[in-house]
Amino acid sequence: MRFVLDPPMNDDLFEEILGCWTEVTNAGGAVGFVPPVVPDDIRPTALKALARTRSGLPGSGGDPDAPDSLLVGLDEDGGVGALLILADSESGLRAHWRWVVRVMVHPKHQGRGCGMALLRAADEAARAQGLEALQLTCRGGTGVDAFYARSGYREVGRVPRSIRVAPGDDRDEIYMIKWL
Repeated sequence: MRFVLDPPMNDDLFEEILGCWTEVTNAGGAVGFVPPVVPDDIRPTALKALARTRSGLPGSGGDPDAPDSLLVGLDEDGGVGALLILADSESGLRAHWRWVVRVMVHPKHQGRGCGMALLRAADEAARAQGLEALQLTCRGGTGVDAFYARSGYREVGRVPRSIRVAPGDDRDEIYMIKWL
């Protein structure tokens, strides 16, 4: 997988991102939705998230001064196989770190080290931006916190039962940090 930071956004890339996000969600990935979903369910959230990135929205030409960065993993066919966003907290007091959000690897690429490669690429991008730390939250009960721990993140807190997946199925939100 080849990783590209802040690729120029066009309609094809946007639709690839929507497709990846849909497939990850429908495979049980904890990326903001509960399956089943179709791309149009995700589209409003994707538009809002990508509008804040340097890649921008299709046809926008991007914005080099946007607060967030989009990191995309392109597979051997040039399709979107993985992605995440490095999100600015928008506080001068926190300018030395970013939130890692919307971390996803397409199901056809899972289990082959692509997730770890994506996180390593995020570390490299963050270091190149002069950042000192990355923070993220993840949904408890999925085991993904162990994955993040293997890549150097450590749990610094959790909010019990703050994520309601379904009636009677509440999960902890786990806060993790990695010092670069």
